[in-house]
Amino acid sequence: MSYPDPRYFAEQGEVNARYRPARQEAELTMGQGGTVVSYLATGATTNGLYGLYRWDMGPKPSGPSAHFHRTISESFYVLSGTIRLYNGDKWIEATPGDFLHVPEGGIHAFRNESGEPASMLLHFAPGAPREAYFEELAEIATTGRQLSPEEWTELYLRHDQYMV
Repeated sequence: MSYPDPRYFAEQGEVNARYRPARQEAELTMGQGGTVVSYLATGATTNGLYGLYRWDMGPKPSGPSAHFHRTISESFYVLSGTIRLYNGDKWIEATPGDFLHVPEGGIHAFRNESGEPASMLLHFAPGAPREAYFEELAEIATTGRQLSPEEWTELYLRHDQYMV
């Protein structure tokens, strides 16, 4: 393995770092379950390299069913609480410091079923526009809008989400 081809060609470096203070308000609330999502780095802000999100879950059970992605890998790093991570074979009771990487095509899921708040970092590479997917799910949960099976299939396909 080697370094990738250069993406920056100027002779001198530039000031272009992005800072996000911890106190900044989360961008998204996911329904009534108490989950809030902070967009730490999106595909748009990383030139498509990756997306990084802080996923703070309330005590109510929450999380997606088993699925896989064709175009992106996904990683999970537990910050606090206990989060059930599915590695395609079994559920793992993950606690702070635990990490799971899922390459493209890998079946996975996550759940907070502990009855306590839990927090993790989600990382996607490359930086797909996952925010639109998260925001549509939040809108569906908040409004109670009912989707037909065909509408769910279309939503998932549009966002590289293949349910198993």
